[in-house]
Amino acid sequence: MTAASRAPASRRRWTENPHLWFWIFVGPFVLGLLVFVLIPIGWSVWLSFYEARNTVTPTRFVGLDNYRHMLGDSAFRSSLKTFVVFAAFIVPVTFAMALGLAVLVNTARRGKSFFRSVFFLPTACSYVVAAMIWRDSMFSGVSSGLVNTVLGWFGAEPIAWLSVVQPPWYWLVITTARLWLQVGFFMVLFLAALQRIPKGLYEAAALDGATGWKAFRYITFPQLKATSTAVLMLLLVNAFQAFDEFYNLMSTTGGYPPYARPPLVYLYYTALGDVQDFGNGSAGAVILTLIIAAFALLQGRLTGLGRREA
Repeated sequence: MTAASRAPASRRRWTENPHLWFWIFVGPFVLGLLVFVLIPIGWSVWLSFYEARNTVTPTRFVGLDNYRHMLGDSAFRSSLKTFVVFAAFIVPVTFAMALGLAVLVNTARRGKSFFRSVFFLPTACSYVVAAMIWRDSMFSGVSSGLVNTVLGWFGAEPIAWLSVVQPPWYWLVITTARLWLQVGFFMVLFLAALQRIPKGLYEAAALDGATGWKAFRYITFPQLKATSTAVLMLLLVNAFQAFDEFYNLMSTTGGYPPYARPPLVYLYYTALGDVQDFGNGSAGAVILTLIIAAFALLQGRLTGLGRREA
């Protein structure tokens, strides 16, 4: 065999190598993950053990002092309480609304594609844009705002929705914005799971008189166990990461009361505020990450995520 005939064969072996094409397609993603996620996370953990003010370069090793300072900071603990209040409402309400809408859309005889698109469309909207729409158009706090206009039809006085004084109407603004943005996404997840349930199960149950609520309780909901676990996990993590709506809605109120500042907003002002304390900010981010991981593991254990069926 001549050298000219061996060359095409070697090129074919090189181009047909599955590992080559794997890295061609996956390589850019891995590189982006390394540069924009893993390295910053590692650097943040490293900074959490140093004093770093107005610079991202460590200056003086302080050990666990940053962690002790953050855990002892009443403002940081208050931000965690804010998350608990926010998550205690937004997680179950979003779950129930998404599941309910999915069941209704799935049983609709006409217009499934229309309703699926309408409910999913807000997912494409930016949280920042949605917060500004909620703040400036719907809950502006003036009589010309959409919600106050509707209330005026019934003789009610305009409400300052984003006022930090009691009653805290801003919670209604924040939660409705979050519900509008994310219910459609989780509805689509439930809808996909509902369409995988064999119809023969419902037909067999109907022969025994199990329809309506009984069919949902004993067939539909148990069949959605894996999807429900994933949805709860995503909702919990999203609640921990709440930032855009709080920051953009409350930035016009003249300040954040302790009970209206979730962890990410507090860490943002700690690391990027006037002091720019990256050491304490990084320590707070690590603590928040560990809390999220603990909640995720606890939820996985309670719901049996990853457990093999007998």
